[in-house]
Order: sequence, then structure tokens, then C-alpha cells
Amino acid sequence: MILGRRGALALAAAALAGLAGCSSEQEQEREFDPGIGHIHGLGINPADGELYAGTHYGIFRITESGVVRVGDVIQDFMGFAVVGPDHFLASGHPSPDDTEQPINLGLIESTDGGASWETVSLSGSADFHALEFKHGNVYGYDSTNQQVMVSEDKVTWTGGARFPASDLAVSPVDPAELIATVQRGPARSTDRGRVFEVIDTAPALTLIDWPRENQLFGIDEDGTLYRSRDGGDTWEARGSLDDPPHAFLATDERHVYVATARAVYQSSDGGTTFSELYEF
Repeated sequence: MILGRRGALALAAAALAGLAGCSSEQEQEREFDPGIGHIHGLGINPADGELYAGTHYGIFRITESGVVRVGDVIQDFMGFAVVGPDHFLASGHPSPDDTEQPINLGLIESTDGGASWETVSLSGSADFHALEFKHGNVYGYDSTNQQVMVSEDKVTWTGGARFPASDLAVSPVDPAELIATVQRGPARSTDRGRVFEVIDTAPALTLIDWPRENQLFGIDEDGTLYRSRDGGDTWEARGSLDDPPHAFLATDERHVYVATARAVYQSSDGGTTFSELYEF
């Protein structure tokens, strides 16, 4: 078939329009971002001093000016722990369209500030809803088996007590001492998580953190924050929020962060008062 100049121009225009349409669809697909979802874990990255969050749809850096997605991994990050500068550990589930990975990611690790992740251990079996890195050890609560687990090398794990728990904290000075939040409140272990005893004098905390030797912070399901100055034996109520907490972080005796379904809050006076860092 021989085309005249007008016919050739018409075909060229149609082809360009088709390419533009495909390009536009691909760009829209690439640009789609589900947002944060809800936050599961918080940590301060020593590389930049910023607050990072492990969320239902990826890793985000949170500042007063807004949130920034880190990398292009869109998946469900459950447990999240900062090991060092740009060095993170996490657990969770792949995105729904990722059929190559198991539903439980086990322990995964990033050494580039959350931009990329590698599988370390327990892929397909463990779903850590709480992770702590202290004393060169990884401490985790595996929700799949409802079990406290400890590893010295991130690969070989020792299983501990089994019970439903919400969070886990580790003593900054004693690698064998842990506190888990259970239905009745905080419970203490002094043998690396093998046996726990409920602390009867403590309030019914949901989330907990242990930033200093004898100083702990915790928050209950109603949003009331508590502080202990004697290693968790006695507690005093501090400030409160109007929403239930989803994630919690205390970095020292003054700085506390709480994520709820509505916003991320920060305190610089030990949890007495809070200001809104970012609203969803």
C-alpha cells in the first residue's frame, strides 16, 4: 500500500498519540502512592537525626515540614528498629502484588537508610511485631508463634516464653532483662526472655520503651503516658493524648514520640506536654 503525504502524517500522529497514552498510563502507575497508612514503629536515624517510621506502606522520614517516602519499597513494615546510622532492621509483609516473597518476611535489614532491604533470617516463618537491637543482640516478639526470640548474630535464634504481647523493651545495662507488655500490664524477664513475671505495681501499658538505666516510659491504650524511675517497679502518670497509640519511642529522659491514627506527636519534657509533629 502506498500512502500519500497526508496519510503518512496521519499515521505518524496516531502513533505518537498512542505512545503518549501509554507513557501517560505508565507515569500514572509509577506516580501512584498509597501514603503512610498506619505507623507500626519509630526510630531516630543517627545519620541525620531525623525521625523514621515503619508503616503499613513503607518507610518514611517525618519532619515538621512533612513526610518523605524513603526508597520505593511499598510493603507492610511491622517491627522496626534502628541499629545505627542508616542501618535498620524490620519485619512485616510484602505488597499484595509481590508474589515472589512469602507472606511473612522474617527479619530484613537495610544498610542504606531504608532505600533497599535484604532478607536476613526466618523468611516465611516469623512476623516480628516488636524488634529491639541492644548489646549487639536482636530481641523480637514473633506474633506468628506468640513468642519472644533473641539472636546474637541475626541468623540463629533462641526461642523464649510464649504469650500474647504488644511490645518489648530491653534494659540498656543488662542484656538479660526484658519487659514485655501483656494483657495484665508489663511483665519482666531476667533470663533473656525465657520466663516473665507480671509487675503488679505497674499500670496496664500497651507500648513501652527503656532509654536509660532505670528510666522507662510507657503508654496505655487510652493515650496516657507513664514514667518509671526505678526500673519499672513504680510508675507516675505524665501527660495524655486523645487517641490510642499505634507506635511509641522514648530516646532519653526528655524526648518522647507517639504515633496515633491521626498524627505524630512529640514531647521534650518527658511526656508532660505534647506538640503535633505531623498530622495525617
